[in-house]
Amino acid sequence: MSVARRGLAQRTAVGVLWTALSMGAQSAMQLVAFVVLARLLSPKEFGLFAATLVVIGFCEIFSELGVGPAIVQRPTLEERHLRVGFTLSLLIGGAVAGLVWAGAPAIAAFFHSAELVHVVRAACLVFLCHGISMVAQASAQRELRFGWLAGVDAIAFTAGFVVAGPALAWLGFGVWALIGALVTQHFLRMLMLLVGQPHPKRLLLEQRAIGELLYFGGGFTLARLGNYLAGQADKLVVGRWLGAQALGLYALACQFITAPAFLVGRVLDRVLFPAMALVQREPARLARAYRSGVAVCALLILPASVVVVMVAPELVLVLLGPAWAAIEVPLRILVLGMLFRTSYKLSDSVARATGAVYARAWRQAVFAGAVVAGSLIGQFWGVEGVAVGVVAAVTLNFALMAQLSLRLTGMRWVEFGAAHRPGLALAAALGAGTWLLLGWLRELQVPPLVLLLEVGLFASATGLLLCWCIPAQFLGQDTRSSLLRALAALAPAQLQRRPVA
Repeated sequence: MSVARRGLAQRTAVGVLWTALSMGAQSAMQLVAFVVLARLLSPKEFGLFAATLVVIGFCEIFSELGVGPAIVQRPTLEERHLRVGFTLSLLIGGAVAGLVWAGAPAIAAFFHSAELVHVVRAACLVFLCHGISMVAQASAQRELRFGWLAGVDAIAFTAGFVVAGPALAWLGFGVWALIGALVTQHFLRMLMLLVGQPHPKRLLLEQRAIGELLYFGGGFTLARLGNYLAGQADKLVVGRWLGAQALGLYALACQFITAPAFLVGRVLDRVLFPAMALVQREPARLARAYRSGVAVCALLILPASVVVVMVAPELVLVLLGPAWAAIEVPLRILVLGMLFRTSYKLSDSVARATGAVYARAWRQAVFAGAVVAGSLIGQFWGVEGVAVGVVAAVTLNFALMAQLSLRLTGMRWVEFGAAHRPGLALAAALGAGTWLLLGWLRELQVPPLVLLLEVGLFASATGLLLCWCIPAQFLGQDTRSSLLRALAALAPAQLQRRPVA
């Protein structure tokens, strides 16, 4: 392997490690923050916030139009692209903020909640922050500054949802505590990105550069629109037909389930997308990176899914309290789709890195339609029915995106399946041991918190022991190679093997 190629592999491995550490800490803080907020706020207030996030997330798609990812993906980037990208992001961000402000009454009417008017209008500040900082973020991703970006996200989230949000909730601000946390997070993130990643800020509108950015950005936006609708259509259905109370319960169940899947998927996606873009014309290297990512996802998500399904009653009781007991069944159902939610994000990375944004777009449209259909049918059976419909749609999307990734990388289905074997084996082994341990602990009537701690220690220790003692069966070649690259890159320079002249 050449020096340049080894350098990219090592930087990617280190990027995954640093991003995972930072975002893991952020995920832990997020869990603590939402546990605290759940005890200070009502399900209805969480429902209002969830409805606001649906609107904000949908409109953010159009506040970017794929300009940021287009900057990351471009094989050759010039100053004019950065200036045009910054100009477009300012104009579009301001326009979207204005449209949402004006449309707030209609949004509130859709959700049958007059309180949403002022809440949605206050959240419009997010669009302005995102538009101002978008090019800075894309530039940092292109330069593979993964550790710094992860640190920015962690600090901004801490300031918003660990400090500002709980403090405002304690003071009795209700849903405004959540909005205050959201705005604080995005504003501080914007400031750190602008200061830490300088770029040309002179405004420019050049037709050629606009076309070059928006061609990729258009396909990216279509795919993101489908992906977003797929991720939020269930909440729209629940909020519209089952009410704010049910939406609060369902949204928090989704938060607990998607958080780990989102964490793993986002860590790998944030690092692999720019790294894959650099080798987008080398299918063999793309296939190797994709296979490693899939193997890591399966190894982390499958065992965790099995354990969470088993301890769901105690988990809900300890973290949220008896008032949230109705969340248990939808939580267990949604856990079944954790792997599919995570793994398809890696397929997204492959499609974006190779410029196959329009092939990705129609698949995301099918995904969105499946979620809408599943949610509408499922809502007749309540929140649990919606959860079943969503898991079915997520499974379909996983298959469609995997097929696209295999076509783009030249990988075979047999190799794709083999990448999941260590994760399946580890999940089966941990599941059997956890089931026996849980039966014994429940028979002894062990307090829920103690039970969770003992199961967590057992699962973690057993999983590590199996991977250490029988790596071929429970770790797999792809995961072992990724770990070795990360360890080699972190070793002191004098200990790293030098290239032969």
